[in-house]
Amino acid sequence: MCGITGWVSFDRDLTREEGVLEAMTGSMTARGPDGSGTWYSRHAALGHRRLAIIDLEGGAQPVTAQTLDGVVALTYSGEVYNFAELRAELRRRGHPFRTACDTEVVLRAYLEWGAALTERLVGMYAFAVWDGRSEQLLLVRDRLGIKPLYYYPTPDGVLFGSEPKAVLANPAVPRTVDLDGIREIVLGVKTPGAAVWQGMRELPPGHVATVGRSGVREQEYWRLRALPHTDDLATTSGRLRELLHDSVREQLVADVPRCLLVSGGLDSSALAGLASDGRAARLRSFSVDFAGHSEHFVPDEYNISPDAPYVRAVVDHLGTDHTDLVLDPAALADPEVRRACVSARDLPVGRGDLDHSLYLLFRAIREHSTVALSGEGADEMFGGYWWFHDRAVSEAAGFPWLTAALGTARQERPYTPPDLRVALDIPEFAAQRYRDALAETPVLDGESAEQRRARQLLYLHMTRSLGGMLDRKDRLSMAVGLEVRVPFCDHRVAEYAFNIPWSMQVFDGREKSVLRAAAREVVPDVVLGRTKSPYPMTQDRRYVCALQEQVRGVLALADHDVFTLVDRPTALRAAEADPTRVPHPGRHRMLLEKVLDLYVWLDHHRPKLLVG
Repeated sequence: MCGITGWVSFDRDLTREEGVLEAMTGSMTARGPDGSGTWYSRHAALGHRRLAIIDLEGGAQPVTAQTLDGVVALTYSGEVYNFAELRAELRRRGHPFRTACDTEVVLRAYLEWGAALTERLVGMYAFAVWDGRSEQLLLVRDRLGIKPLYYYPTPDGVLFGSEPKAVLANPAVPRTVDLDGIREIVLGVKTPGAAVWQGMRELPPGHVATVGRSGVREQEYWRLRALPHTDDLATTSGRLRELLHDSVREQLVADVPRCLLVSGGLDSSALAGLASDGRAARLRSFSVDFAGHSEHFVPDEYNISPDAPYVRAVVDHLGTDHTDLVLDPAALADPEVRRACVSARDLPVGRGDLDHSLYLLFRAIREHSTVALSGEGADEMFGGYWWFHDRAVSEAAGFPWLTAALGTARQERPYTPPDLRVALDIPEFAAQRYRDALAETPVLDGESAEQRRARQLLYLHMTRSLGGMLDRKDRLSMAVGLEVRVPFCDHRVAEYAFNIPWSMQVFDGREKSVLRAAAREVVPDVVLGRTKSPYPMTQDRRYVCALQEQVRGVLALADHDVFTLVDRPTALRAAEADPTRVPHPGRHRMLLEKVLDLYVWLDHHRPKLLVG
């Protein structure tokens, strides 16, 4: 895993722009702590930061190949899990190899198949190929968008990077956020292609972009398709286990220490069970908890059950070498941790301790391991969230996770000033984004209305919700130099899961029934029977009190850009409220988190806000 960046300009000599490219590359040092490299030609310059995972000695980048007609150069981030099979095939076709890493396989695959190489890659990746023969740049992003890639078209070319901060490090890019960018921040639903910063785009999952003298052209190379499912239940659960077993096996390949993230839920436990199945050596595993959480736990609107007892059941069942990171409110509320998370994500997401605890967990894991396996994607693919099974929410016109969080009324964001609230018109923005997503959803002739709605819900989650989850996991892990792999997000698993009939997905009346059946032999019974519980939030009242104190500190400022986006009286009421008496504790806490994240983000990036 790494960080990539680059610059194409058809009107200037980029060999004279070393300082700018070095700044762009250096902005992502955390993504690649093991090395840095740059490559220059007259009209293209590529940068790379390396986190060494495969072929620790021989994987420096960018890499090049000299052909009779010109040079081809690659800067690459990610993992291609079928690189050994591809290398063998390319060798049979006459390609030489100097290293044992997957980077050179990707370069040689491009030389053999051109842009059609995307059909052959299995993995998570974002990369750029400069083809000096045609003077064109090819940008590629993996099918589900596990690895990020952003670009900014210029009048004479393009700038790109793994993160917006790399693109923003070029002085040609204005730090401007317009109303649409603010809408993306306020709504909190990741629109494929949107990047918040004016003029910048995120290459959508499953897309390539070709950059030439005529400009930038995006093209889709993969999407979810509606196909008949002919397997019976036994065959389906067996096939699903086989696909997951293969995905886990492939993703355990690394030349560095690996570990498992374990929450005591079905998804991570299934991966841990498959990873441990038949292995002689014990794998390391990690979990996160809060001081006193299990002892004083009370079910609420967010927390259903504490993780710790289920984590212990999984660890005892599998015999992993386990570490549990226990955090207290002071660590979670540390302003430096918030700054690190906002900087890592380049966005004021407002998830607070959900991000903070994950970042601190990753930082602790990095002392022992460089690669971790995580369970993202299962809830989106198998209908794990409670709102899949609540007709009032699942049949409402809107993104179901927003309806679940904010109710079926117009989904305003009351923390914004009244004039801005009118200009943003978030309810209509959300409704249009929802309509756009529904219009993309594939359909299968003959499906019942119930099955069609279930397919729509799965598609909404896999294309609009999952992207935010994957971005969170990538940014917070790479901020400490940890590579997190997500076996459920293998495109073969996603394709198969998307077409399992809803009646089979919930054949015994529980969420993720078919996944439970597939995992039965490797997961303890107590975990198989556990109801879905979200990633944990601390219930310690001292954390909310610390947030209120910090918001009061922001409110004490006479003038700050944060009050362009935040209504001061609303923030004051939230800061002074008794947290034990607010009608919706989750929304109250979310408002506090958003105010603080916006304050930190504005201080860090100093954007020009176009709100007029």
